[in-house]
Parts: sequence; structure tokens; C-alpha cells
Amino acid sequence: MKNFFVDLEYVVPLKEAEKHFDAHMEFVETGYEKGYFVTTGPKVPRTGGVIFAKAEDRAEFEAFCATDPFVIEGVAKITITEFIARRVIDDAGGTFARPK
Repeated sequence: MKNFFVDLEYVVPLKEAEKHFDAHMEFVETGYEKGYFVTTGPKVPRTGGVIFAKAEDRAEFEAFCATDPFVIEGVAKITITEFIARRVIDDAGGTFARPK
């Protein structure tokens, strides 16, 4: 399984991006249902959002990200970065474990 950091940056004023928020949130829900998304949320200050994700196939994941209404409508650009998770907090919390 590959890990991805997705940086979403608004390229229009926030008020324009907000018009597409409901459709974007449906996309986010689909990302969780498909098992791609690990955690998601807005940036502070609110200039876009961040997604931590996992997928077997990068091309397939990129194709899915291209279906985000924010991207389709041209209100945001995304940058997808693959990374290797060297250490993660385990489910018990507080301790570190090497990912499998």
C-alpha cells in the first residue's frame, strides 16, 4: 500500500470555492468509502485542504482525485505527493510502530 499527501489549494476566492463545497464533501465521502482517505480537513488559514491517503495504485488514485468537483470546476489545484511512512503511532496511542 502506498501513502499519499494531497495538498489542495484554492485558486479562487473562498466565497467562490464554497459554492462547490457540498459536491466536494460528497467526493470526500466517496474517498473514505473506497478506502483511500485516512484523514482529511481544511487548512488554517482556510486556503485549501489536506488529505492523507493510501492506495495500491498511484495512477488509479490520481484519476480518482481528478474527479473532485473542486478540481473539475477549476476552483482548486491539487498536488499529490507519495511518501514512505517510516514511523506511525499505533492504535494504542503514544507509542511508535514501523508500518508493515
